[in-house]
Amino acid sequence: MKFSTQEEYGLRCLIRIARFHEMGKALTIPEISRGEGITEHTTAKILRALRLGGFVESARGHLGGYTLARSPEEILVGSVLKELGGKLYDESFCTSHSKGDLLCSVTSDCTVRSLWILIQKSVDSIIGEMNLSELIGYKNTISV
Repeated sequence: MKFSTQEEYGLRCLIRIARFHEMGKALTIPEISRGEGITEHTTAKILRALRLGGFVESARGHLGGYTLARSPEEILVGSVLKELGGKLYDESFCTSHSKGDLLCSVTSDCTVRSLWILIQKSVDSIIGEMNLSELIGYKNTISV
């Protein structure tokens, strides 16, 4: 159970774009890549997923780049993480990793499944209501 690199990088890229949202500045893939220390190829792949998920918009040309598709207050962290990778714990995990132990994979008697479900519900309750503006905070220092 862990967050994927795509989820981590996706949130970082989105936060960087959000910091420039109020200024009306679009960020390019090289600017985001350089600012986050991520390769341009990986940045482009993540931004594509964020664009398809409806979190960012892209524009071509001299003044083009990536901007938020909605205000930071309207973008929920849980929705972003779900789009980029899914849940920390999915009940299908037990059936695909049961190694033939039918008791664990078919019933709710698993000794640790209730722990994973509790952790997932706790995470969901936090990130399900947290929006992007809460992550960007009130930083006045912005560097590209």
